[in-house]
This record gives sequence, C-alpha cells and structure tokens, in this order.
Amino acid sequence: MYDYMDKKEKLEELLRESVKKGLCIAFSGGVDSSLLLAAACKEQRKSGGTVFGVMFDTFLHTKRDEEAARKVSMECGADFAVLSINELDNPVILNNPKDRCYQCKKYLFARLKEFAGEHQCGVIMDGTNADDGKAYRPGMRALSELGILSPLKETGFTKEDIRRLAGEYRISSAERPSDSCLATRLPYGEHLDKAVLARIARGEEYLSRLGFTALRIRLHGPVARIEILPEQFSLFLNLREDITERLKEFGFTYITLDVEGFRSGSMDI
Repeated sequence: MYDYMDKKEKLEELLRESVKKGLCIAFSGGVDSSLLLAAACKEQRKSGGTVFGVMFDTFLHTKRDEEAARKVSMECGADFAVLSINELDNPVILNNPKDRCYQCKKYLFARLKEFAGEHQCGVIMDGTNADDGKAYRPGMRALSELGILSPLKETGFTKEDIRRLAGEYRISSAERPSDSCLATRLPYGEHLDKAVLARIARGEEYLSRLGFTALRIRLHGPVARIEILPEQFSLFLNLREDITERLKEFGFTYITLDVEGFRSGSMDI
C-alpha cells in the first residue's frame, strides 16, 4: 500500500487529528495497541488533546495482560483506565459460537463507547493491523458496525512494520508475543466452563514461567494439545516428565505436544 516511511507519516497524521478530538484506544499491552498508544501520546505532547489507554479486564484474558499494559501506559505517559467486564454474562458467548469474536467485540466495545462518551472522547481506535485481515476475524465486523477505527490496518501497517516502529519508540512490549482470549483454546460450540478456562490459564502460566514464550494449551475433550515454538521443542522434551506431572495435577488427562508448533488460529482449521 505504502512504503514504511509513507505508512509512518500517514499514521502520525491520523493520530494528530484524532488526539485533538479526544482519543480512546482499546489497549491490551500487546505490541499493536502499545505502538498505537505510544504514537498517539507523541502527537499529544506536540499539540495537546486527550489520550486514554483503556484495558478490558475480562474473564477470558489473563492478568499478565494487565501488568504489561500498566507498564507501557506509564512509559507513554497516557491516561490509563480499566473496564471490568465478564463476557460470560452474555449468554450468546457462553457456548463459544463460530461468531464468538464478533459477539464478544460488540459486547466489549459497546461499553468502551459509553466510556468514551463519559470522558468527552470523540474517537475510538483499536490495534487491528493489515495482517489481521488474512485470518478469520469476525470481530472486525463488530468494530466496523460500532464505528471503531483501526489506523494500523488503514495505513497498511504489517506486523513487521509494527515491530520496527515499536523498536524505534523503545516500547517494552516490542518483542512480546501476541496473546488471545482463552475461548480460542476450545473448539467452537463447546460450553465455556469457568473451571476449565481457569485450568488452561493456570497451565499456560506455568509453562510461561518455565521459559516458553509463544504458547497455547488447546483442549480437545481429555486431550491437552500444547503449541510452542519449534525452537523450544528440545526444552519441552528435557522437562517432559516435570511438565506432564504438573499439568496432570492441574486436572489435564492426556498431554500432547503439537509438532506443527505454535500458530495463531489453529482452532479455525
């Protein structure tokens, strides 16, 4: 669409105008929304205006996200707010439908629109990027319906572009692996049981402490299918007995390593 410098200039221009109107950014602490927040705060320092980084505190996202988000918001100098919302209060989401992401985004961003109105912010943005359109992303339809802007996508920023600019800004989350909601660990149509989701979150936190970076525990009935980066397979095999013992203590029955390795959206296949 544009070369890197053109994309950067276009993004700065979009943010410059939005900050003047009051800007709310749906902020997870991941690299995409962190870059957006940092770039917006840079424009705010030049011309004034308002920038909020607003995080959703939800049942389907881990507390690791909040820790990272608070750190980045302090680095940027942004106003930071947390909206506590339980997606599972919405009965449509409970059975993990194929359009779960659409239903969830609509539920969460409707609340963000209320927050923006309460704080006199005329623009709401999220960190969707140009690469996100290549995968199954039903939530993007909800953003469009609610009038949420996705400037990284609009200006053609790919994941590679984002990490490059995040490095220039010295954002602490520049190399942080992407995360997704816990519902993506279960097949579509499976009831989202709180105890099961808590078990998955506990298992992933344990693996993360062992040094595994990008990872998922996908649950297929009694089988826990673990996705990690291929370059970390040897680490997993060296710790195989300890991992198996601990995950069984958490309540998993069968433990498997997916030899295809980590990949986003594997439940969409």
